[in-house]
Amino acid sequence: MGIISQNLKYLRKRISLTQQQLADQLEVKRAVIGAYEEDRAEPKTELLIKIANLFSISVDEFISERISDKWFLKKEKLAEEQKSAIGNGMRVLSITVDQNNNENVELVPAKASAGYLNGYADPQYVAELPKFHLPFLRGGTFRAFELKGDSMLPLESGTIVVGEYIPNFNDVKTGETYVILSKDEGIVYKRVINKIKENKTLRLQSDNKSYETYSINAEDVLEIWKAKAYISTAFPSPVGEPSLEKLTEMVEQLQKSVTKLKSNDE
Repeated sequence: MGIISQNLKYLRKRISLTQQQLADQLEVKRAVIGAYEEDRAEPKTELLIKIANLFSISVDEFISERISDKWFLKKEKLAEEQKSAIGNGMRVLSITVDQNNNENVELVPAKASAGYLNGYADPQYVAELPKFHLPFLRGGTFRAFELKGDSMLPLESGTIVVGEYIPNFNDVKTGETYVILSKDEGIVYKRVINKIKENKTLRLQSDNKSYETYSINAEDVLEIWKAKAYISTAFPSPVGEPSLEKLTEMVEQLQKSVTKLKSNDE
């Protein structure tokens, strides 16, 4: 039996639904549910989303993990551990290491940002992310995030920002840039104004002034990574030649300086 068929049947029985009742909730025919559970067909993306929402799990979990009583117990235990750790001012972080026990730098591609919000604390999910090493970054835990959009120009969309993990949010320094993972915003890269001591918020500011500054509650923040380096295939444009107006201004300033020197000599 395939993963999808097994998971659908298990989840349906877990909340004591008949095939007809599940079909009614998903707005499909009962025979369709039967076909899915017997592995004769697979639901399309739109229906997968409805199924995941109905059972309060992610689509990735539904199509790739074998869901069972043990699976739910493990998930609930992980949630309790995270809740307890955050309440004590600590945060749980999943990492991976190479064969020499050196920490990897995991890469979160832009297309995987939504999945990272669900799997950031899951060691198995983190283990499946692409990995690399940067020899000039040592003495910390680092992760790389691919940017999307133009809110932090001159860093362009597609630039990879490498951040160092910040376990204590009070250590965030106003005016510096961070990758922030939060419940509502997902992954964003912003310049931060730390207001945690004043009102338990962080002000997030874009370097592109076309975007407005906004605040998020510190309790909604899941991870913070301080920007340490970036990787880009876009090279900076050369500095342009001075304009005629600028040259004229420079000549006038030079003339004033010469006149002033002559006056001092007389």
